[in-house]
Parts: sequence; structure tokens; C-alpha cells
Amino acid sequence: MSLEAAQSPVQSPWQTAAILVGRLIFAAVFLMAVTFKFTDMGGTAGYIAAAGFPFPLFLAWCAALLEVILVLCFLTGAFFTPAALVAAVYVVFLGFAFHGPSHWAGNQAEFGFFVDHFTFLAGLLFAAVHGPGRVLALKLGSAS
Repeated sequence: MSLEAAQSPVQSPWQTAAILVGRLIFAAVFLMAVTFKFTDMGGTAGYIAAAGFPFPLFLAWCAALLEVILVLCFLTGAFFTPAALVAAVYVVFLGFAFHGPSHWAGNQAEFGFFVDHFTFLAGLLFAAVHGPGRVLALKLGSAS
């Protein structure tokens, strides 16, 4: 494949579908997370407090607000690249804060949870580079 073909603005139907499905998966993951927060904000605050963070209820609400914004960005494609980059930083932070090395001795499954954050990070970075696609995507905050 030539460089010109790789940079072609034309997407095949499967590429368009894959991008849309990827956006829906990102949105669904953050929608589930924010739903759990809204369902039991006190429980989320307790989890944050158990990790040693101050102001756990405030931080739980901040996380919920961030996740709502990410869901909207992934669903609409608006501000997609900045949202994917913010989500990437957020996911790495969550991995270290709640599943990092200090948690592995007590529960080896925590290592798996930790590693999962990096597979999610890889997808978010790939999405940030390639953008929201050309279909069903608002171009707000986009360089193109």
C-alpha cells in the first residue's frame, strides 16, 4: 500500500463500521462507569477514600462529570481527539491508583486489572490519532 493510499480520505464500509463500533465501545465503557457512580455515589466515594484520596465525594462527582463528558464526545465525535487523550490519561491514572503494584501482593487478579488499563490506553491512543471517522461525527474541536 502506498503512502497516498494510506492517507486517502475514502473509507471502506468496514472501516467506517469499525470506527463507529469503536466509538460506541468507548462510550459504553464510560457510560457503565458513570452509571455505577450515579447508582451509588457513596460507594464510589468509599472506594476513593479507601485508596487514600482526600475529598472522596467531591472526587467521585468530578469523575462522574468527566465520564459524562467523555461519553458525549465519543458518541458525537465532537472534540474527539482531545477527549481520547484525556481519557487515556484518566485510564492510566485509574490503573495505577486503584490497581497498581501496591495492590498485587494482596490479590494477583489486580495485576490483570492493571494490565487491562493499558490495552484500553492503546485503543484510546490509536483513536486519538485516527479521529472519529467521517460518518456521524461532529467536527467540533477537530483540526480537519
